[in-house]
Amino acid sequence: MSKDSVGDTLTQIRNANLIKSLSTLVPNTRSNYQILRILQKEGFIKSFSVLSTKHLMLHLKYTGRGQYPILTNMRRISKPGRRIYTSYKEIPSILGGLGIVILSTSQGILTDREARFKGVGGEILCSIW
Repeated sequence: MSKDSVGDTLTQIRNANLIKSLSTLVPNTRSNYQILRILQKEGFIKSFSVLSTKHLMLHLKYTGRGQYPILTNMRRISKPGRRIYTSYKEIPSILGGLGIVILSTSQGILTDREARFKGVGGEILCSIW
């Protein structure tokens, strides 16, 4: 496990999607909890639950008879070696608004739409579509 828990979580979700797993375990941190809450609210995952103080259980969502994953791509933007910050006016739009950007702001971890509405910028954590 590396020092980048958000990057590790995105990689675990991406790998579970590739093998069409129904669920996966991710580390239980505040940032991971908030990111999973956003993913559930936006409809990218079915649900998640707290298993213990160390693990969160994540239930992935698929569509169609071929079990195609809802999450097609997840990209970590701001990395521990290079942090990317933006103002609310310059938050990027992913696929014309079909995807989301998750930001760490002074008001918590927010989606791009929420950050623009509240008028706050911050560190761009990842983009998901």
